[in-house]
Amino acid sequence: MTSTTTRTARSARGQRADRPGFTCTQCGWTSVKWVGRCGECQEWGSVVEDAASTAGPRTVATAPPRGPARPVTEIDVEAARARPTGVGELDRVLGGGLVPGAVVLMAGEPGVGKSTLLLDVAGRVATAHGTVLYVTGEESAGQVRLRAERIGALAPRLLLAAETDLGAVLGHIEQTEPSLLVVDSVQTIASALVDGAPGGVSQVREVAAALIAAAKARDLPTLLVGHVTKDGAVAGPRTLEHLVDVVCQFEGDRHSRLRLVRATKNRYGPTDEVGCFDLTETGIVELPDPSGLFLSHAVRHVPGTCVTVTLEGRRPLATEVQALVVPSLLSNPRRTTSGVDSSRLAMVLAVLQRRAGVNLGDRDVYVSTVGGARVVEPGADLAVALATASGGENVPLLDGLVALGEVGLAGEIRPVVGIDRRLAEARRLGFTRAVVPSGAVDPASVPPGLEVLEAVHLAQAVELARGPRLRSA
Repeated sequence: MTSTTTRTARSARGQRADRPGFTCTQCGWTSVKWVGRCGECQEWGSVVEDAASTAGPRTVATAPPRGPARPVTEIDVEAARARPTGVGELDRVLGGGLVPGAVVLMAGEPGVGKSTLLLDVAGRVATAHGTVLYVTGEESAGQVRLRAERIGALAPRLLLAAETDLGAVLGHIEQTEPSLLVVDSVQTIASALVDGAPGGVSQVREVAAALIAAAKARDLPTLLVGHVTKDGAVAGPRTLEHLVDVVCQFEGDRHSRLRLVRATKNRYGPTDEVGCFDLTETGIVELPDPSGLFLSHAVRHVPGTCVTVTLEGRRPLATEVQALVVPSLLSNPRRTTSGVDSSRLAMVLAVLQRRAGVNLGDRDVYVSTVGGARVVEPGADLAVALATASGGENVPLLDGLVALGEVGLAGEIRPVVGIDRRLAEARRLGFTRAVVPSGAVDPASVPPGLEVLEAVHLAQAVELARGPRLRSA
């Protein structure tokens, strides 16, 4: 009886091991049977069968260790320090530069500038350090050469290879022995030993694993370009983000010049740093001081404008909010936004009318930011409210004024994080007054030359922003 039970259990385990699995090529969701629609991302026709695995589980050591285990105090740390790429804003995001053997995944929407930025990095590294191998699977070598000429990235030690086969890419690595590898993109490279189309779950997993193994074995820093789905997530299996060392998101509106690079995962540095770039006809230029893109310097003392300072990571950015309030001919007045969250604006307008006495029920309200900036944090609520109040009364606010604070439903002004850095940035840009939540600022940390106006309630903030001239009138 015992032997029969044992054989039955082994047979059941064998049947479970041989049972095919099905995986979604978009999000990596798995199922034991084929379905027409993914149960995770709801995509139709994306579930495909995985290749059956012929190798059993590893229970013993199959190869000797590369070296004996050593005390942590004897480990050489100089070989693990980051090397600058030559692009300061990218080094800020990476934590100082590229670490030998590190694999960085750069993801972003089509046309945002991923290839241009990495080609610029490849040209700088090839000029300053050594041979760089740039593998392109989406464009021809001639197209990449034309872009390199346009952005000034021509370097004799920058090698181009137009390949889509994983074996050929690994052969180029062994032949050239580069100091930096750039692969554009990981979804276009495929292995002949794995079933499935390029970009599928099995192919992306195999290509990423092979490139990461080559990078670790040679201490070769590697930059991978990754596609994104319609939701903005990295295309391919979720394990791709776990395999690499750094995941960077390249963000930017196609109608704006500003491009932001932020790290969502970084084993060698912080994940709260943001790199700012300006997309021009000659390439991507880093912006150590991007605040000038979001401020309007041509018009002064215009009703309906207010400046706030937002935080992108740990970097403060001054942004101007503009509001236009006009009489409405509709029974349901318009509420139109650009760069501001529409639901957040609706809440601020309701609080402004109910708690501060600003009549907006029969008026159209248009709120926008300057320069294509996107303001999503609650710390910009006060600036939106003051700009709308100023536009509704057709009276400009005090000159040199910034507003920092979150507006609550009861009309209270709540503190925001990093207010000291925001005030320092405002003073550096020449602002002389700041409306802030009451008790949120230490008087000793206020920059010289900046007058702080503390407000407890939204109605009080509106009165302070009007100035003594209007209050006395």
